Amino acid sequence: MVVRWREERQQPNVTNEAAVRNAMQHAGSAVVFSGTTVAISLLALLALPVPALRSIGIAGLLIALISVAVAITLLPVVLATIGPRLDWPRNRRDARASRGWSAWARLVVRHRWAAAATSTAALVALVAAASTIQLGNPRANSLAQAGPARVGREKLEDSGIGTGPLSPFDALVRSGNPEAVAEALAEVDGVQNTAAPADWRRDGTALVTIIPTEDGNSPAGRETLDRLRATTQTLPAEVTIGGEAAQGADFLDAVYANFPLMLALISVLTFILLARAFRSLILPLKAVLLNLLSVGAAWGLIVLAWQKGFGSDEIWGIGATQAINVEMPIVILAFLFGVSMDYQVFIISRMREAYDRTHSTETAIVEGIGRTGRLVTSAALILGLSFVAFGAQPGTEAKIFATALGGGILIDATIIRGVLAPAAVAILGRWNWWLPDWAARILRVEPSRAEPEATPDPAPQTA
Repeated sequence: MVVRWREERQQPNVTNEAAVRNAMQHAGSAVVFSGTTVAISLLALLALPVPALRSIGIAGLLIALISVAVAITLLPVVLATIGPRLDWPRNRRDARASRGWSAWARLVVRHRWAAAATSTAALVALVAAASTIQLGNPRANSLAQAGPARVGREKLEDSGIGTGPLSPFDALVRSGNPEAVAEALAEVDGVQNTAAPADWRRDGTALVTIIPTEDGNSPAGRETLDRLRATTQTLPAEVTIGGEAAQGADFLDAVYANFPLMLALISVLTFILLARAFRSLILPLKAVLLNLLSVGAAWGLIVLAWQKGFGSDEIWGIGATQAINVEMPIVILAFLFGVSMDYQVFIISRMREAYDRTHSTETAIVEGIGRTGRLVTSAALILGLSFVAFGAQPGTEAKIFATALGGGILIDATIIRGVLAPAAVAILGRWNWWLPDWAARILRVEPSRAEPEATPDPAPQTA
């Protein structure tokens, strides 16, 4: 909003009030649509049957909507009244497109197929790494590189016992013989040993500890949990399997059972909103697909950096975690999808505006990137650095989250928005702007024809 207002103020014969109105007409609508996409992505957390994640979704949704409300109500008032006095020192660069970003956009347009292939290959490599993600508890595998905890774990591994004792299962026996239950569960494949201490009994109930051969939070440990629960159904006693590792497995089932619903909800609502904003069917589809690719790349980044340990030891002194928190990918999706879509809305809105004026896709790309390159880069650096600071916290989970969000935002603002998105728009040409009559009637906007391309401007627009 502020960048567009400063740009409008520097046009000839434009008063401050007219500059505010023009900024609201163009940048205001982009802010509303981008903020709404952020709210939609966080709203999808409400589809999950986990109160903690629902609370995060509600809080994030309110923050996004209140920020939009302030940007389209209080901010225009400030700009229209004391804005000129606050605009110091004046930056004349806002009246023209960035030469560097315009030159970069022309380079991408000229080599569109090479740019698309190269950027896609880099992103697909990260998505391939994401396909190997192991969901579990990283804490058992991310102990400090020295100290009693680390020494104890190494002794367990050296003795052949393994890390199973670090994440045992608990069996609550409400009726029956605890010793018999312990003996029966000890025979289950994947169980190393069981114990039913006499002093772990109260009022007819008892607690049995089950030591798995593998970490209870690993895929092998979850398979052992399934076998244990199946075995309890055949016992004469009333037995319930729980514990921290079992709770993690139940959380995983509860969250990811609804993951397809969450993904569909985000994608469909975002597509409809952007189809109305861009007056196109192709551009919103491309935006949704690129955002999903961005999220997949962020998942791949944390798999490489943390699960496999490429850099975590050298940077943070923490070895490979072998697993990622079960809630981490879905929270990353909700946050990163909305934040990344901000950049998409800013860039494509400016491209749409330029195309409506020139009917040249190449001119639209150069002007859109030239006008928004500085803004998107600045926003990405601010967010990226804020997550770098967040990653300074001692908890491993906080560092993983910061790596995903900070790295994902930078990947999105550089590889995707700076290379792949403009290259894809250049490849699709006039079909980017196609909105048939039937879709326009549903969305209640004007239709847009895939008209023949006009001759591109030799230089970026300066007004």
